[in-house]
Parts: sequence; C-alpha cells; structure tokens
Amino acid sequence: MMKASNSTVQIKPWEEKDLDLLFRLNVPEMMQHLGGPESKEQILKRHKRYLELSDRGRMFSIILFPELVQVGSVGYWQTTWNDERVYETGWSVLPSYQGKGIATIAVRLAVEEASSENKYKYIHAFPSVNNLASNAICRNLDFQFISECEFEYPPGSFMQCNNCRLYLFSSKSL
Repeated sequence: MMKASNSTVQIKPWEEKDLDLLFRLNVPEMMQHLGGPESKEQILKRHKRYLELSDRGRMFSIILFPELVQVGSVGYWQTTWNDERVYETGWSVLPSYQGKGIATIAVRLAVEEASSENKYKYIHAFPSVNNLASNAICRNLDFQFISECEFEYPPGSFMQCNNCRLYLFSSKSL
C-alpha cells in the first residue's frame, strides 16, 4: 500500500463547490462514530457553517496530488472546554483513501494553521473511544490523552470520547 507524503497531501480552504464532498462523506461507514448519517438539510447547514467560520476557525478539503482529487475534510473551530477557550479539530477521509497516512498529514497541516494564528493555547480532538484510527492519529501527532469523557455529538446524542489535547505553540515542530 502506498503511503501519503507531505508532497501528495494538501489542504485548501473550504469553498462553495465542496458541498459534494460533504455528501460523499455522509455515509453510514463514515458516520458510525458520529451518530450516523445526517439529513440533506443537516448537510446543507454544516456546509454553510464551514463557509462562515472565518475568524472562529477554518475548514479545509483534503486534496491528493497529483490526481487533484478531494479525499476528505479537516478543520478546527473555537469551542469552550472546561471553561477555557480552545480550538477543537475534526477530520474525515473517504474509505478508499483511509490507512495511507492522509488524515495524519492533513490534521498536522490544519494544526499548523491553527498554531500560526497564536489565538489559543490548545487544540483538542474528541475521537470516539471506539474509533481506533482517529485515536491513532492523535497518538501519532503527539496529542496528549487527558481522559475519557462524555461528549455531545450530534446535539442531543452523547458518546464516550477520548479528550486529546495538543499544545499549539509547540506544534510548529510537528
């Protein structure tokens, strides 16, 4: 299996034309750790939120070179965790591109973007305790495991997650 490299994976700011990618990511296999697929209306609202993040975070599509194909999404956004303002990060890579290191590179690139803003001290990830791949990405990028926690996602639905945290000002060395 060919592994991704920094030269083959890039992230680009979310655009109007990226709506189709959200629909391709919204399948049972991809949403099993996130409460299941969303309705068309929910996807349209998510797309609008992604486009309007601006000073509260950023979303990106993940592009694989040289094919120039969209293979997923990654981003970060402001949130409050334990009374502290932090960034939260999340990612998703289409099934046929998983297991190649693409998500790890994309998350690292997004963390570098968040770090360059010098806005918050930490970025958190909250992968489901059962999402082995996302937990491995956190370990590979030196996120510190803080604790298991109950996390509400989607709204009204609670799941057990790992609270993983990375100190942003040191992330430039990733």
